[in-house]
Amino acid sequence: MPHKQKILFLSKGMHASSTRYRATDFFPFFEAAGWQPTHLKIKNSFIGRLQLLQAARKADAVVVVRRTFDALFAKWLRHYSRQLIFTFDDAIFAKGNGAQSRGRERRFAATLPLCDHIWAGNHYLAENARQYNPNSTIIPTAIDDKKYAIQADKPNANIDLVWIGSHSTQKHLATIIPALEAAAAQIPTLRLKIIADFTLQSSQLEMLHIPWSQEVEAQALASAHIGIAPLPDNAYTRGKCGLKVLQYMAAGLPVISSPAGVNQDMVQNGISGLFAANEQAWVDAILQLAHNTELRNTMGIAGQQRCQERFTLAANFQKMLATLEEHPQHI
Repeated sequence: MPHKQKILFLSKGMHASSTRYRATDFFPFFEAAGWQPTHLKIKNSFIGRLQLLQAARKADAVVVVRRTFDALFAKWLRHYSRQLIFTFDDAIFAKGNGAQSRGRERRFAATLPLCDHIWAGNHYLAENARQYNPNSTIIPTAIDDKKYAIQADKPNANIDLVWIGSHSTQKHLATIIPALEAAAAQIPTLRLKIIADFTLQSSQLEMLHIPWSQEVEAQALASAHIGIAPLPDNAYTRGKCGLKVLQYMAAGLPVISSPAGVNQDMVQNGISGLFAANEQAWVDAILQLAHNTELRNTMGIAGQQRCQERFTLAANFQKMLATLEEHPQHI
């Protein structure tokens, strides 16, 4: 029986969304290709880091998910790793508000040059990675498109907008509530479905709160009419990899999005969705799609096809495999 190569993924935790989308979702593909994937949580204690180095020494390849290190530990990890990959899907070198962070930049600069290859979630991240390591490949966030391509009854009496996310990005949704309320003044049947760990309140727009879980998200998305993706433009948000846009497209929904970051590449304006750069543009886009069922259906199909062509797990796994086979292992 042939020896299975061991690939170890290191991240901040098994249940982190980045771990799921950059690592564990691909485990079945690695297993089918003859690899043995495992995961280890990164701990900052001395014992935890010692265990990490011991595990890295036993693996044929080590993939670090998003986490950068100080120069000393990065060198130790390089020493014990036969092949070292870094994967990330956020602008981890900047603060969450887009401001510069010298500490994050320093760890980023200490970690990336020591890696054999970088898997960057979008063009912007790849450009930043290539300042320190030319071996950088764009591996976009990918999803199991079949999970979202399901049939679901949509309400006939209402037009449901949907936003999916977490408390950390609530501020982005909050910026367009005035626009949604203005649209609701012209479309009394308009509602906003929020699939998240929070909800919002409005006296002018009906809100439907659905606590997020992997079990309910696909059905909740498919039963809506229009997916919305507001996003400011700054050094941090340009690193976002458009997960919610992918989920909307996979579910066959037309997308209204800010023309910012990777959303500009994912959404084909006028084909799979509409861009909205200001409050009036958001109102106009909602009105256009709310009053045109055929346009919603056509855009939804176009987005679904684009997702299947470029953002599936199977397609992106092949890119991962190619980079792993490209670089010789360190002895």
